[in-house]
Amino acid sequence: MTRKAGPNGPGTHAVSTTSTTRGAQEHARAQAASLVEYGPTIPAAGAHDLPPGIDPATALWAETVAPGGYAARVLPRGTILRIVDVDGDACANLLVFSARRPTERLNVADTVKVQWQAYLAEGALLLSDMGRVLLSIVTDTTGGRHDALCGVSTLTANVAKYGSGDVSGPHPNGRDRFAVAIAKYGLERRDIAPSVNLFKHVRVAPDGGLHFDTTPGIPGGTVELRAEQAVLVVVADTPHVLDPRPEYTVTALRITAWAGSATGPDDPLWRATPEGERAFRNTEDALLEGGLDV
Repeated sequence: MTRKAGPNGPGTHAVSTTSTTRGAQEHARAQAASLVEYGPTIPAAGAHDLPPGIDPATALWAETVAPGGYAARVLPRGTILRIVDVDGDACANLLVFSARRPTERLNVADTVKVQWQAYLAEGALLLSDMGRVLLSIVTDTTGGRHDALCGVSTLTANVAKYGSGDVSGPHPNGRDRFAVAIAKYGLERRDIAPSVNLFKHVRVAPDGGLHFDTTPGIPGGTVELRAEQAVLVVVADTPHVLDPRPEYTVTALRITAWAGSATGPDDPLWRATPEGERAFRNTEDALLEGGLDV
């Protein structure tokens, strides 16, 4: 899923042999000159797509996630996380954990129930299982085309639909991608909770049925989220579990993040609803015991 362009043109590299140790070394080092379509920008300050007015020195994360790929990063409190649906057909399956206490994590049921709203959009809060704010949605150019009802694809579902679903195969499933990502942070498969899906929309019909919205996505559609405490963010870019297309269809995501400030009591979002204010106050109370800040 990754295409490379070398110094001799797209998809080409200088000819070298790997039959000797020196030849293998030269071949490996030659890759440093290659351009990769997918993967992280290191350092993040070198990203060319930061929004106007953002000082590159504040950049914390810049990465392009391949179709079927995943990414994860610990972000300090106040970080602005920008996720872009580059070509209009991505599905950003999102997990969030408290960075200091990963036993506290995104609770989709409470996120929906406490805010009296199943459809996430600008101004919505992603709440933990302890009634605290993990992330707030500060910008959304998609008009709220997201899903908090269906969760992520599984091996069984992908095998039934595509004929395979192994994490290293051509049709990786979202749950296994999550498992690989969180293992790097000492977490296990049992730590995978229900996720939200950005850029794919599902509506509830009057009879209670779930209907996948087949309206084409918006190329360049953007969601910006603010870390209201230090968080571990995990993203898997795999087709939505209800996507009716028989082909494994998903396009790339672009992620950037930069330092910012958490929501304070003077921010309108803090007092937008009584339930939201309580969640922010719960978060601030936890910060006083030194458990959530970095």
